[in-house]
Amino acid sequence: MQTYYFHLRDGTDVLLDPVGRLLPSLSAVAGAALFEARAIISADAKGGEISLGQSIDVEDESGALVHSIAFVDAVRIKSSR
Repeated sequence: MQTYYFHLRDGTDVLLDPVGRLLPSLSAVAGAALFEARAIISADAKGGEISLGQSIDVEDESGALVHSIAFVDAVRIKSSR
């Protein structure tokens, strides 16, 4: 198990994850990042505005970027219009 830090970026600001979380693999990191991105999008939708310009960058204990997910890639927008 290794500690990974999930940092939220909006193109201008960064919300750093000071605690991190223990995960067993990079596959688990990717799944957790996708889950977190969708959770934030869901909360934003409840407020009536979704910002797909955000992303989550995941760093390992040494500060190396090991995964990144853009919110626009976390969901598929469908319209019946």
